Amino acid sequence: MSLCDTSFILYSFPPSLPFPPDLLYNTPMEVYTMTCTERFLRYIQVETTSSETSGVRPSTPGQLDLARLLMEEMTAMGLSDVHMSPADGAVFGTIPANTDKPLPTLGFLAHMDTSCAASGKNVSPRIVKDYDGGVIQLSATVSMSPDAGYDCLREVIGKDLIVTDGATLLGADDKAGIAEIMTMADSLLHSDTPHGTVKVAFTTDEEIGEGPALFDVAAFGCDFAYTVDGGPIGELEYENFNAASTRITVHGVGVHPGSAKDLMVNAAAIAAEYQSLLPQAMTPEHTAGYEGFIHLDEMSGTVTEASLRYILRDHDLTKLRAKIRLMDDTAAFLNAKYGEGTVEVETKETYYNMREKIEGHMHLIETARAAFRAHGIEPLTQPIRGGTDGAALSFKGLPCPNLSTGGYQFHGIYEFIPVESLEKMPEILCDIAYAYGK
Repeated sequence: MSLCDTSFILYSFPPSLPFPPDLLYNTPMEVYTMTCTERFLRYIQVETTSSETSGVRPSTPGQLDLARLLMEEMTAMGLSDVHMSPADGAVFGTIPANTDKPLPTLGFLAHMDTSCAASGKNVSPRIVKDYDGGVIQLSATVSMSPDAGYDCLREVIGKDLIVTDGATLLGADDKAGIAEIMTMADSLLHSDTPHGTVKVAFTTDEEIGEGPALFDVAAFGCDFAYTVDGGPIGELEYENFNAASTRITVHGVGVHPGSAKDLMVNAAAIAAEYQSLLPQAMTPEHTAGYEGFIHLDEMSGTVTEASLRYILRDHDLTKLRAKIRLMDDTAAFLNAKYGEGTVEVETKETYYNMREKIEGHMHLIETARAAFRAHGIEPLTQPIRGGTDGAALSFKGLPCPNLSTGGYQFHGIYEFIPVESLEKMPEILCDIAYAYGK
């Protein structure tokens, strides 16, 4: 049976179940008989939400659960040098070359963790067959439709969609990428078409910006690589935001409100004032394309102390640093008003635009474009309004643009992915590997 034939898994099981019971996590399966969709449905049963506050690597134990499952599967498939990094739980494996011709070593990467923006526990997907363009009822109270703001649904009319139950995210970011790479690996291991050595890696904690922090590029041993971590099929990206994070701490003076005149300094109120001084048109909800933003991601506080956490983004590094200066200047203004030391600013630049590292290796982009077009898909090259492991890896010496997974509306309960995209992407990844085998 073809790896792309998914009809048997979609409609042969009782409608009361979201997917066949043998796809549940940790159930033994014949690896090479698994489709990409089957793999994906299996992986999303493992909760891998990352955490910014745990203080350990990986940040959550579920990532190690998925790592072990993947290692078992990789070993069963026949990958060599399957191992886990003791530093951060990342998983590695090698698909040996099937030719003696000297060829570059190519890598493919995806991340195991999912965003904390929505729950990743007890994911219960279902498949909407032959979507008709109408309302998709995710639960009794949650629905989505093209006429209710979810315009991207118009792009997938007629396709089979894997959706959530309205209570969790789906996990296509980036378990779809993992499933596609694993299916590609399975195909390459059984292929007579010449290809060089292909290495795969599944990282941890990408969603909290730590994925590549402990990644040993030299040990990975690739000449170049791709992350498979993008959106709708055909996306091809080699530009991303430059990024910084800013923590604002406001120190107040607590006094009983009945006797507070000329004595109280309300840290929570000053924090609110700080936010009010920033340009409201420079927020994510008011920007698109190459426009950067300042995003208030978290706030808390009392009279005596308050905290604001921001993420700053811009494709232009000069503009990002102008935003950093704005954060400092706003604090200086309030310190002049309320007293030096009232507002403290701590900013860290976290990653940079990989474009400058990819521009010398544009064959990566042209090869991917050709692979998409060979399958009747017009590639969409656009800047990432976010980050990817590939950005940091590119600055570590591994040129690494980003490819689509096929998914839509990541990081929330309205996330979905077409089955057709899940099954097509492994073929495209194989064609990229074959292109470097010529």
